[in-house]
Amino acid sequence: MTTKQLTEQIKKKKSFLCIGLDVDLNKIPKHLLKEEDPIFAFNKAIIDATHHLCVAYKPNTAFYEAYGLKGWKALEKTIMYLNVKHPEMFTIADAKRGDIGNTSRMYAKAFFEDLAFDSVTVAPYMGKDSVEPFLEFQDKHTILLALTSNDGAFDFQTKTIEGKEVYKQVLETSKTWRNSENLMYVVGATKAEYLTDIRKIIPEAFLLVPGVGAQGGSLKEVCKFGMTSNVGLLVNSSRGIIYASNGSDFAQAAAKKAEAMQNDMARELK
Repeated sequence: MTTKQLTEQIKKKKSFLCIGLDVDLNKIPKHLLKEEDPIFAFNKAIIDATHHLCVAYKPNTAFYEAYGLKGWKALEKTIMYLNVKHPEMFTIADAKRGDIGNTSRMYAKAFFEDLAFDSVTVAPYMGKDSVEPFLEFQDKHTILLALTSNDGAFDFQTKTIEGKEVYKQVLETSKTWRNSENLMYVVGATKAEYLTDIRKIIPEAFLLVPGVGAQGGSLKEVCKFGMTSNVGLLVNSSRGIIYASNGSDFAQAAAKKAEAMQNDMARELK
């Protein structure tokens, strides 16, 4: 999917909501545990109830890898269901990969070719030769961790080296990499006050913004400082939507939460 197609979906749905499919078998409704594939059954119900309210889905691969082969199969079935039933959806493999070039090439092949995700999250710590293999794929996007929403972000990302914060150095350096037009960036909603400086460096790039809702980030602040002429935002909510209820009405409850966020986003887009 191109960024132009993504922007068109945002404008059509009046939403830049990304729903995180972080499935924990200890949290899903108990009746689903009787299903042959509880993880996929949960995801399918959430997707069926919310697809008209969001533009992206983001399975965090750790929540599938934790269940071994069955979990990976559920991930495969989920992305196949999205690609067949809702090809207009932007899909994100939240895998946070990053390794030496040959290994990164295989990670990229796994997520872009085998599973056919539109994008994958990648850690920048090992530099350009660990990221550029992901950037080689046409109409696929590499979402680079820039300034994350967790407390540990202050351990390294905001530290100053030679007069400049590390996250700014990551942003500036990444622009020099081959096929850098395929880059998007993770910027946590809990760091909204940093967005003004971030937009000076990457004025039009799409940002994946976690941390609105359960982590306390403000949608209004994110839009005020981060929105661009082509919107340029994908705001993610995971737990706040998919675990809105653990009863038989879980999908309907998730849809209500998603609709509330979509309504807020529609107002911001005006």
